[in-house]
Amino acid sequence: MKRRNFIKKTTLGSLAAIVGTEIVFGNNILEGYQLLALQDPDPFKMFDKHKEMIVLNDKPWNIEAQAHLLDDKITPNSAMFIRNNGLVPESIDDKNWTLTIDGESVKKQRTYTIQELKSKFKHYTYQLTIECGGNGRSEFSPPAKGNQWTVGAVHCASWTGIRLKDLLEDVGIKNDAVYIGYHSADVHLSRDPNKEPISRGAPISKSLQDETLLAFKMNGKDIPLVHGHPLRLVAGGWPASVSGKWVNRISIRNKVHDGEKMIGSSYRVPCEPVAPGEKVSDEDMCIIESMPVKSLITYPKTGATIEEGKSLNIRGHAWAGELEVSKMEYSIDFGATWKNCNLEAPANRLAWQHFSATINFPKKGYYEVWAKAIDSQGTAQPMLLPGWNPKGYLNNACHRIAIKVK
Repeated sequence: MKRRNFIKKTTLGSLAAIVGTEIVFGNNILEGYQLLALQDPDPFKMFDKHKEMIVLNDKPWNIEAQAHLLDDKITPNSAMFIRNNGLVPESIDDKNWTLTIDGESVKKQRTYTIQELKSKFKHYTYQLTIECGGNGRSEFSPPAKGNQWTVGAVHCASWTGIRLKDLLEDVGIKNDAVYIGYHSADVHLSRDPNKEPISRGAPISKSLQDETLLAFKMNGKDIPLVHGHPLRLVAGGWPASVSGKWVNRISIRNKVHDGEKMIGSSYRVPCEPVAPGEKVSDEDMCIIESMPVKSLITYPKTGATIEEGKSLNIRGHAWAGELEVSKMEYSIDFGATWKNCNLEAPANRLAWQHFSATINFPKKGYYEVWAKAIDSQGTAQPMLLPGWNPKGYLNNACHRIAIKVK
């Protein structure tokens, strides 16, 4: 076998970090060779995730939490879902990382180093709710294609970075600006360098919100690689696909961005209700923007048992995209009657809100505790599955846990 291009030192260092020790004789590894240790990797160790996280896919990596793992008010890395469309970058050079601003509607193309971004612009920190547009897809019938997320593709971490609006003001945008589109360093599954796994974006109005960040810290530390280190876009309240990871270029567009996963049926739902299983043409699909009102019971874990005569304390989180949650209720009789929960105000706009309640059960037996959030415009979660759509997006049905009283 002829020795061609040896593996780069930077890539070798990344592989050693994943393996957990020095790769002896690593300089002899041929380009393209896959280490045995990585052919069946341990994602929980590799990404520092809780052992009870659920792996839905490994090419690319897609991993979700279970409801009880999301009990923290600020989600730790160990419980944050992973949603990827391509391969995680194998090597990151922080010191030489740059961000280029281009596009039809930028006044003058400009490139910033990450050090310039950090030193030139004021830093902001917000707790921001990020939820996969397909969270809850597994409940749709007929089934929708894609990762079969249950309830755990959501989190609310604390993000620190610069406001995208400040950067856009610095570089200058034309009056005809309509959208931004991001471009990233992740690799297409085919490893074709000319193909982008995903390149989505947001309207200028969303891009100019105070809470839309170019973030470089998560929960006070450098963002973990799998979540976008060293620089990612964070646009809370909208589908997680808008919050691009490993961002190295942002295009200011004079039209709706037409990058990968922005056209066709990706992250779109029928503009009008359709029958389950009905085919919908692309021109009749609308882009998902603000996520719908939703909630999650994070304590206790479903299946809990309590003794007769004792109260049950429940708690969880609620969110409503661009809106606030104004009321939170629970039911123990399958939605026949509802009682109020205690509901906290959000830490800041676009952060999820925490709720709690004390429940008394009338007798021994099996119960289901249902949670229902109502947003500031009076829209409530549906008790059961909302309208079907071809890609299984926006399932915001009431979350339920099972309880036995003995």
